[in-house]
Amino acid sequence: MPFRSEQDPLGPVDVPIEAYYGAQTVRALGNFPISGLKAPLELVSATVLIKKAAATANAALDRLEPDTARAITTAADEVLAGALLDQFVVDVYQAGAGTSHNMNVNEV
Repeated sequence: MPFRSEQDPLGPVDVPIEAYYGAQTVRALGNFPISGLKAPLELVSATVLIKKAAATANAALDRLEPDTARAITTAADEVLAGALLDQFVVDVYQAGAGTSHNMNVNEV
């Protein structure tokens, strides 16, 4: 499988070339291989809706560049329409507060 190299604060990480996710998700996969179960669609959709609402609100308040808000809302709409669901790969039981799930959603 071909990889691309991404850099995060901990150093370089090999990410599958076709993945929409990035370094933080790859690290979570290595750190929390707990159950093999992925987050349910409802959790992914709820997280994506929150991010879409936050982008819309922050753009309206001039706290987020319009192009950035548009990119976030477009990606959110794609996920909510059923695209990219195979990119949410972090174990549902990944240690506590959901940080790895949140980062997986951010990266996609």
